[in-house]
Amino acid sequence: MSLREINFDGIVGPSHNYAGLSLGNIASAMHQGDPSYPRAAALQGVTKMRGNLARLGVQGFFLPLPRPNIGLLERLGPGAEHNPALLAAAWSASSMWTANAATVSPAPDTADGKCHLTPANLVTMLHRGQEWPDTQAQLKIAFGNSEHFTVHDAVPPSFGDEGAANHMRLCAGHGEAGVEVFVYGRPGGKFPARQHVEACRAVARLHGLAPERTVFIEQNPVAIEAGAFHNDVVAVANEDVVFAHELAFADRQGAYDAMRKAFPALQVVEVPDSAVSLAEAIKTYLFNAQLLTLPEGGMALIVPEECRESKAVWNWCEQMMASNGPIRQVIPVDVRQSMANGGGPACLRLRVVADPATVDPRFLLDDAKADLIESVIAANWPEQIDPADLGKEALKNSVTTARYALLEALDLTELG
Repeated sequence: MSLREINFDGIVGPSHNYAGLSLGNIASAMHQGDPSYPRAAALQGVTKMRGNLARLGVQGFFLPLPRPNIGLLERLGPGAEHNPALLAAAWSASSMWTANAATVSPAPDTADGKCHLTPANLVTMLHRGQEWPDTQAQLKIAFGNSEHFTVHDAVPPSFGDEGAANHMRLCAGHGEAGVEVFVYGRPGGKFPARQHVEACRAVARLHGLAPERTVFIEQNPVAIEAGAFHNDVVAVANEDVVFAHELAFADRQGAYDAMRKAFPALQVVEVPDSAVSLAEAIKTYLFNAQLLTLPEGGMALIVPEECRESKAVWNWCEQMMASNGPIRQVIPVDVRQSMANGGGPACLRLRVVADPATVDPRFLLDDAKADLIESVIAANWPEQIDPADLGKEALKNSVTTARYALLEALDLTELG
């Protein structure tokens, strides 16, 4: 097989709105109640996908989940639709952030030589905890080749699991055996620690990972309290490189030592707090970036446009590129609609190492399909949603019709 890393981006759904549902997500809270622009958000996402398709030659996508989720409101009892927070949860388009869709262990890492995917239960937040059954249904279609993939059920809800946003993989090359790093938080702080260590251990067992090639690291509670609700807000890894903020891990040196013990070739590119403060890193999402291996060699960091607008962050990026280190390019992209709700370039993608020929081709992007997706979005996605619009019959009909138009265009109506 020709194993490659494929980034699967979530297409931003037509109900994209700013309800401020995510406790601990500072950007989400700041923009609560603002009007949102679903059409612009979705088109920004497709543009980002086009860029990575051109760079890497392969790109995947996932479809928006069905919203509003009337079944959720029914399970919450009569009158739930009159509670603004419950209503907003049923309308949430948060599945766009597919870094939380699942944890993925590539075939070279697992005992049975298959790629394993475990959907994240996301139980800490109601608006996200509703997602995993529909996410799993999509994963089972995209990765339905049972010779190459196993799609599990989510970890039982006693233990919060937020998926690949708290998972890193170290390897010499994407198609080679690697070391998987799970980052968890401890409860008891100002904001919820969404990733439970027992969820990490359960996923590692389900995926058949060798203990000597599995590392468990605690996220710095200081980072969580500053708004780094997932590890990927303060650290990202690619092949033999970890790019991290100085305050990413609770035991900074112990974390690097543990990773090096399992993977001696580790390179750490660390940003000191004195150069880029934790607050500025979280504001700009410097680390919520896609760190990619380019076909011509070297790595590129795909960052939000907000990074270029920050003097401290951009100065650091320019120094890093001039240092002849492993990260040779920093490429800003416009994902402002996602950023305003607390999700950067890394939030929008799930990394899957697989042979593209083993994936359902309906979930793989090419230029013609990107054109098609953009045309459906332009014709059907609402231009603007105000929070007061949620629950209105006209908007419900609009977003339902829009999503189904995309399913029809991509021949994926079984997800209806």
